[in-house]
Amino acid sequence: MRPLDPAAPGGILVRATNWVGDAVMTLPATEALAGICPQARLTVLAKPWVAPVYQAAPCRLEVIPLEAKGRHRGLSGRWRLAGELRARRFDWAVLWQNAFEAAFIAWLARAPVRLGYASDGRGPLLTHGIPRDPAVRRVHETSYYLHILHRAGLLPQEPAASGVRPRLRLSDRQLNWAEEFLAGQGLAGARLLGLAPGAAFGPAKCWPAERFAAAARQLAGDGFDAVLLFGSAGEAQATAQVAAGLGRVRHLDLAGRTGLGEALALLSRLSLFLTNDSGLMHAAAALGAPTVAVFGSTNPVTTAPLGPRVALVRQAVECSPCLKPQCPRGDLLCFQVIQPDQVTAAARELLAQEG
Repeated sequence: MRPLDPAAPGGILVRATNWVGDAVMTLPATEALAGICPQARLTVLAKPWVAPVYQAAPCRLEVIPLEAKGRHRGLSGRWRLAGELRARRFDWAVLWQNAFEAAFIAWLARAPVRLGYASDGRGPLLTHGIPRDPAVRRVHETSYYLHILHRAGLLPQEPAASGVRPRLRLSDRQLNWAEEFLAGQGLAGARLLGLAPGAAFGPAKCWPAERFAAAARQLAGDGFDAVLLFGSAGEAQATAQVAAGLGRVRHLDLAGRTGLGEALALLSRLSLFLTNDSGLMHAAAALGAPTVAVFGSTNPVTTAPLGPRVALVRQAVECSPCLKPQCPRGDLLCFQVIQPDQVTAAARELLAQEG
């Protein structure tokens, strides 16, 4: 693998990951790449639903949408996409996404340097394929992406196994939107508790809805004016179940009612956020919102939220982390052992640290 000259590229294509949490965890590597090649124009190719993550990156970059259900649909659409990228004459393509297609598109785009993990049989399409050895699978995901730059000789210091905190920076327009939205709901200046009881990966990542509701009822008396429930349209059932258990606690169910950019703006207004291991968990932590995350089937070593104000609630059981979307046992033991009182105590301790 020939050495790379960081002063060489004028344009760098960055292939984003497809999930919100993973996208947040690529931000330290994206920011590092911008610092390594300050003269280069960074362009991130991203699915529309994760684009707001990169638009809020702390470094300067352009985001172009990969419209897989629109103009880039199917083989003809991918060919069109490759032509659009080829016309931009990128010098490097850096692939955070591990899929074969990401490397194939970069190859079709004729980027002279194509850097990424040599996984999924795509090694021949990469000019700088990085071996994905077992050790790198055991580090925090933020360092997993930084490791690509390190192994390519672009980042002198090996990333810490514990990870590097992602950062998100919202625009004044987003922040103003949040204030106007809340004012329209009669919540101007309100102290808000946020809940994210869903998870896109599957039900094995979801602490039971009745326990979310119980924890929220306990915390509501600590001076919160309202509860905001966050989730995608596909998570509306989970948020509705929690809402049904809130009783007289004032709440607003936002599942499916906001785009990711709007959700980020509202997350930045929270005084406390209770969540499963989810994309919004990573986003809230990166925004600096006080975040309490409940972990069951997933591995906090690799996907814990990293931020200045986070707390993790987890009980060790023999079958966790199983990393399965559905509980193999059928009883969600890893979550059944976590009681609302434990989550409430963790939340109160986190807020007490804030003074």
